[in-house]
Amino acid sequence: MLTLAFPLLAGLGLFMGGMHLMRLGLFALAGKSLQGWLTRFTKTPTRGLITGTIVTMIIQSSSAVAIVTIGLVNANLLSFPQTVGIILGTNIGTTFTTQLIALNPQKWALPMFLIGCSILWFRSPIIRAIGISISGFGCVFLGIQMMQMIAVPLQHTPFFLSMLARPEASYFNGIFIGTIFTALLHSSSAVTAITMGFMNENILSLGMGIAIILGSNIGTCITAVLAAIGGNAAAKQVAWVHVFLNIAGVLLFLPFISQLGTLVSLLTSDPAVQIAHAQTLFNVICSLLALPFAHPIAKAAQFFIKK
Repeated sequence: MLTLAFPLLAGLGLFMGGMHLMRLGLFALAGKSLQGWLTRFTKTPTRGLITGTIVTMIIQSSSAVAIVTIGLVNANLLSFPQTVGIILGTNIGTTFTTQLIALNPQKWALPMFLIGCSILWFRSPIIRAIGISISGFGCVFLGIQMMQMIAVPLQHTPFFLSMLARPEASYFNGIFIGTIFTALLHSSSAVTAITMGFMNENILSLGMGIAIILGSNIGTCITAVLAAIGGNAAAKQVAWVHVFLNIAGVLLFLPFISQLGTLVSLLTSDPAVQIAHAQTLFNVICSLLALPFAHPIAKAAQFFIKK
């Protein structure tokens, strides 16, 4: 049991801590402009999608952007219809983190951490923020290395054998596990990183790995729902539209998981990169399909979720 618990908890701690450091550093660099970008460049759904994508790529957290968006709606600085494009953009922007992880830069993890820490001695706030971000990246990749250590012992546990490893195991199992673990960790990136590690060890089928990633897209909505508790009607509309869009996307792709797996297999033979590409294709396609219906979606949410 210790062979599973220690590397998992230590790796998660490093990963989550690293993500927090990255967010702190990047937010220090761009945080003052963040609210301005979200209020100024989201007048149309398309502009909202582009802005949401860029902001999420910069601060490396779709949940953080969703929470800021809910706060702006609560403060009446954003109207609810403006937020639909932002939500679609956050789903695209979060794939940037996955693609970074797929580059497999673990060999640079410790040097990045040490370089980032050394930069912290500078007095310039901008340079220190860069140092915090770099050390955070290092922690993220160190955490991934540790979490990947559980892959081999985990494949022999009854839970893994019954839920994921059996040939007849349903993709619903993967979606359920991805949803629950992401909701508990408040990080789809952590669940994605663990899944990519399992794929590298060849203990998950590609279809099951994709199913877990689809589930993580549902689980990541929980943070926004919690942030909207106690908020006004518009804040609740933002949170529940996020839930609706992500669940609808998963239901749309569920019958085509095998085909998506075949497509990403043609793009690359690297299992981890296949997962990254599958997540990117899923989020980009779903967001672009939903974009023309942003205004009807907003009106429906306003009709069903009232004060």
